This record gives sequence, C-alpha cells and structure tokens, in this order.
Amino acid sequence: MEYIFEEKFKVRDYECDLQGIVNNANYQHYMEHARHEYIQTLGVSFSKLHDEGIDLVVVRVDIRFKNSLRSGDEFVCKLNIKKEALKYVFYQDIYRISDNKLCARGVVESVATKDGQLCANEEIDRQLGL
Repeated sequence: MEYIFEEKFKVRDYECDLQGIVNNANYQHYMEHARHEYIQTLGVSFSKLHDEGIDLVVVRVDIRFKNSLRSGDEFVCKLNIKKEALKYVFYQDIYRISDNKLCARGVVESVATKDGQLCANEEIDRQLGL
C-alpha cells in the first residue's frame, strides 16, 4: 500500500493487558491519533469546523490484528485516505519498527455532517486533497 502520512509511537506500560501485550482497544486510539495528526498537518481545524456546525464523525472501524505489540515497542502508524461517495475511508497500518512486522491493519470510515445532517463538503474534500 502507498502511504501519505505516518506517525511514530512507543508503547507505554499501562497500554498492556495481563498477557503483556497491547490491549486491542489501544490500537484504535493509535489510529485515531495518527488521523488527527495527519488532518492537522493539512491545516484543518476540528474545533473551527465544529464551530461552523461541521463535524467529521467515524461511522465504522475494522481492525485486523496481526502481531502483538509489547511494552516499550516503537511503532509507526501509516495511513492513506480515499473518498467513496460521502465517506472518507482511511486505510491504516501499524508496523513495529524493530522488525517492520505488520501488527494491525485498519479501515476507518468517516463522514461529514452539517448541523447533525449527513452532507457532502467540497471544502473538506479540497483540504484533504480528494
């Protein structure tokens, strides 16, 4: 897959469960943080959009777990984005840096709403380069 953005992380002890591996819910946190960082690099402000009545909301998340991360592991979350009808679809992969193993593969679908109603938003499309 071709990626357009990546964000580096390091696993913190409290993100792990009793098995010593990262709890599954944390992978979604990592992916969300990477998406937000990517969008901010484009100059898109979630708070400014919200003040205008526009919200970008997640409507579906699918994460496939491949290899477990452990405390202290450094990893990178890479992403790409595509537009499918009214959806913004983020393709996100998490790789452990030490061995470049794929740890998780995610597909996150988001939509734009204006005053709570689903909408097409050409300005957001332009800002995201879509």
